[in-house]
Amino acid sequence: MVDVIVAALAAGASAGLSGTAGEAVGDGYRLLKALLRRRFSGRPEARQALEADETEPGVWQARIGPDLLDSGAADDEQILAAARELLSAADPHRTARFVVRADRNEGAIGEFHDRVIFDRRTQLPPTPPAAG
Repeated sequence: MVDVIVAALAAGASAGLSGTAGEAVGDGYRLLKALLRRRFSGRPEARQALEADETEPGVWQARIGPDLLDSGAADDEQILAAARELLSAADPHRTARFVVRADRNEGAIGEFHDRVIFDRRTQLPPTPPAAG
């Protein structure tokens, strides 16, 4: 769920720098950073990178992505909830792309705009190899 966190950080920073941040965005951005600071105790480089007001998710990913995974922040439900709320407040259209939680990839690729259900019971068995 690193993507959700870095997207939220970028959206919060972008809204703050452009002057379009409302109170909910500003509060959400500060909350998310505070939660991440706690997770990054003992990681001075990650904490320093967190203080940047970067607006590109890819830059956030490069700077703190490994720390998000290693520290357990990417799996922390409180951090993920704060990131989703911030995304929702800063950019409601972007939020729709990050609300899906998948524990396994079932082979679906693409962007879905409605509920998707995988029913593994209807899969055909694999074709046996040809005798040769």
